Amino acid sequence: MTAGGIMLCDDLIFFSRVAGTARAAGLAVRQAKTPAAVLDLARQAPPGGVLLDLHADGLDLPAFLAELRAVCPVTPRTVAFGSHVAADLLKAARQAGCDRVLPRSQFVKELEAELAGWLTPGEREQTPPPGPLPAAGRG
Repeated sequence: MTAGGIMLCDDLIFFSRVAGTARAAGLAVRQAKTPAAVLDLARQAPPGGVLLDLHADGLDLPAFLAELRAVCPVTPRTVAFGSHVAADLLKAARQAGCDRVLPRSQFVKELEAELAGWLTPGEREQTPPPGPLPAAGRG
């Protein structure tokens, strides 16, 4: 089994679902219940991707992402998820630089098809913000 990623999540049942999906794809996901634990695991074995529950206690996302980049030789992909009613939190995660930001329901929907890509280092592509393109710059 190839090392894959780290998941910041204190929900054991939800983590088990993600870990089982990863196992089926030949990947491993380690659980961390705090942002500090994610950084400790990343120092031990840099992950290809980090899955972030935006509702995790003590998560200061901009500071966390800066520290994660500092401890990993190759910046891992970051996929953040949170409640669909926490639109401001999801928007802040996009602005902080997460590669993908999804409502939890969408995260679950895409889990099986996308997990391998989320946990594999490669070209980084950020989630575009929802809504129409701004009018500025159109010809």
